[in-house]
Amino acid sequence: MPSDAKPTDFSAARIHETFQQILNAGVLPAIVQAGHPVLRQLAAPFDGQLSSAELLQLIDLMRSVMHKAPGVGLAAPQLGIPLQLAVLEDQFEVDAEVAAVRGREPLPFFAMLNPEYQPLGTSTAAFYEGCLSLNGLQAAVVRPASVRLDFTAPDGTPRQRDFTGWQARIVQHETDHLHGILYLDRAELRSISNSAEYSTRWAQPDIALARQELGFLPEP
Repeated sequence: MPSDAKPTDFSAARIHETFQQILNAGVLPAIVQAGHPVLRQLAAPFDGQLSSAELLQLIDLMRSVMHKAPGVGLAAPQLGIPLQLAVLEDQFEVDAEVAAVRGREPLPFFAMLNPEYQPLGTSTAAFYEGCLSLNGLQAAVVRPASVRLDFTAPDGTPRQRDFTGWQARIVQHETDHLHGILYLDRAELRSISNSAEYSTRWAQPDIALARQELGFLPEP
């Protein structure tokens, strides 16, 4: 699904000002929720709107917010800053069966600027996802099982990395945020579940039971 989001109208000065306001507040900022226009904008590519020191400050702040939530990724627009920056990290302990079925392996922390991904091959996988900007909901999303990510590291170095399994899902979810796409845009709408219902009924390693009972996606 290509993004048809309109580019943000934030100037470099306004991005810098928004960052400074958040930093000067002295507390961890709240995560912006769905309905806020910043989540539906094409974020501005990073091209020096913040100094190197400020960029590292923002990355540290985003990592703290992500850990507090807790989550495995956070994009700058989720703090109200329409900048193509996201942080990712997955160090949660998960059940061995869940990890095996979902291809979930620990993802060491990294930050990415101006990311773009492309599928590797044609294999896809469908699992439930949630989002820190859509509290209280879960939905099944079909995504490429493996992707190639091109991005810029915080030190300005161009990078390319391949991801598979759950790591590929995190990479796609966070990159989408920077292009005005929420996971519900890609979700199987009949799968949408309140988080309590999801935990009670559908929190199996795979989506087979939910697929059957809620009537979404054909049997593989």
